Amino acid sequence: MTFPQTEPSPANHYRAGLVLPMLQSFELLAGRTLIARVHGESATEWALRAYLAPCVLLAHDGTDDPRFVYANRTAQRLFERNWTDLVGLHSRRSAEPDEQAARARLLARVLRDGYCEDYSGIRVAASGRRFCIADASVWNVLDETGQRVGQAAAFSKWTYLTH
Repeated sequence: MTFPQTEPSPANHYRAGLVLPMLQSFELLAGRTLIARVHGESATEWALRAYLAPCVLLAHDGTDDPRFVYANRTAQRLFERNWTDLVGLHSRRSAEPDEQAARARLLARVLRDGYCEDYSGIRVAASGRRFCIADASVWNVLDETGQRVGQAAAFSKWTYLTH
């Protein structure tokens, strides 16, 4: 996975080349759809719906110190970063230092098992505002040959923390 420099738009098909492997890998590993593809819908239309979805949808690459390669609009709002500021950022920076061990255990679990759907943890926005995510799904993103190229996460539940 590469770091797309420009935000999803009609000109780049809403980054369908990144989004479709994420959604298809989820279906394969979870056995259900995250964002169902409407009959007759183009890849671009499906990717647009993912970009505008009310859930958070994020992905990072498969390197040892992964960087975000995708963040839909809901993710950008929650993390208080625009596309340019979030994509390319080391994903470990989404968690505070005291949350790094739990995050590392999660990523190792997903690497081993392919998928989990019960993750909860504390994350931090650019402003320092902390929030707790709940019931997050995290999965390996696979390419067309079945090789892992990264990991993705989706969640719809979060609570802002006051201290």
